[in-house]
Amino acid sequence: MNHKKYNKHLLDFIKNSPTPFHVVANMQESLDAAGFQHLKEEERWQLINGNGYYVTRNDSSIIVFIFGMKPSVETGIRLVGGHTDSPCLKIKPQPEVYKNSYYQLGVEVYGGALLGPWFDRDLSIAGKVSYQTEKGKLQESLIDMKRPVGIIPSLAIHLDRDANNNRSIDPQTDMLPILYKCGNTREDFRSILAKELPPSAHSGSVSILDYDLYFYDCQLPALIGFKEDFISSARLDNLLSCFAGLQALLNSNKQITSVLACYDHEEVGSTSAIGANGSFLESLLDRIYSEPEEKSRVMAQSILISTDNAHGIHPNFPSKHDENHAPVINEGLVIKVNANQRYATNSTTSSFLKNLCKEISVPTQYFVSRAGIPCGSTIGPITAANIGVKTIDVGVPTFAMHSIRELAGANDAYYLFQTLSAFLDIEKL
Repeated sequence: MNHKKYNKHLLDFIKNSPTPFHVVANMQESLDAAGFQHLKEEERWQLINGNGYYVTRNDSSIIVFIFGMKPSVETGIRLVGGHTDSPCLKIKPQPEVYKNSYYQLGVEVYGGALLGPWFDRDLSIAGKVSYQTEKGKLQESLIDMKRPVGIIPSLAIHLDRDANNNRSIDPQTDMLPILYKCGNTREDFRSILAKELPPSAHSGSVSILDYDLYFYDCQLPALIGFKEDFISSARLDNLLSCFAGLQALLNSNKQITSVLACYDHEEVGSTSAIGANGSFLESLLDRIYSEPEEKSRVMAQSILISTDNAHGIHPNFPSKHDENHAPVINEGLVIKVNANQRYATNSTTSSFLKNLCKEISVPTQYFVSRAGIPCGSTIGPITAANIGVKTIDVGVPTFAMHSIRELAGANDAYYLFQTLSAFLDIEKL
């Protein structure tokens, strides 16, 4: 797959993946088409060497693996990790708000969202809905309204003369999207949702019980810039990595066991049944390697590449970076290092990656936070601690991380795919 074709597929993937549920559903579609088998955790597994499998939890986290032909105690396994969630606005369970003849929805900020860019955007709604059929059966369905249904208008500068100097945002009162002018009409949000369910749900009356729904920006992902060398999109953090990992694994070496883990809840700390700090990956490894000694021997020979976006140096704010560790967009993959273990990279794993990238002509850079500015963290240290695997944290340099629209490099996105493809093809570390 060449550079242009890869990025086109990446943009399509992001466009069709407005929530973690849609991310997993789209990954499943690709995996099913490639002959991977969907395993259920409640069922007994019978794995066949050389075959591909995947497991999901909550429809928003997924682990994909190829059960290699060669014994893992001889080769170790290759692991790639990412996350399916992004900071956003989640709709509350009882969201209806009526103010001055406008119908609004109450929202809760999910993750460390940059709130300012959410104003004056065409917003749609997507997620998962749980409902009861006319016959009393509980069912779930994904929905995506795919059209602008809400907006959060800015307050005019005439009414807030200090807006450009010192404006604060109250998420409780300032971030409520407007859906329509209702006058004195009162409408249950669940009745609106019932009309958005797929046709298969409308064989009779349905009762919406609950939902996990999110607002998202309707603006489509795009290649931008005078030379189209940038990718501008929502959710680049971290769908860019999920897509790269999936494409690399679909074309990986079946001789060795390879694993791709894409988790929900990374943006809120990863501690959940479906997050990286839960039991999902460890439970899967325990089922593949039932003997504790065998599992320990395998982990001792394995390595994890934790893929999450990195902070590129912003030309308008260069003082926010350490000048010797300031990644530039489209100048290569970023190795992320932190002395306090916010990233899991060490000299052994960084040397491994640099050598791998050199062999395939992929440039590398370093990111280390400027002293006094704490960095974020990733699933890397969590996974390394939970399963005892050597880990490196890498990412694609990005602007506006956690904004409603982020910016990355077209070359860098392809560099990540090339690196993960080469990594999953190595038979002996």
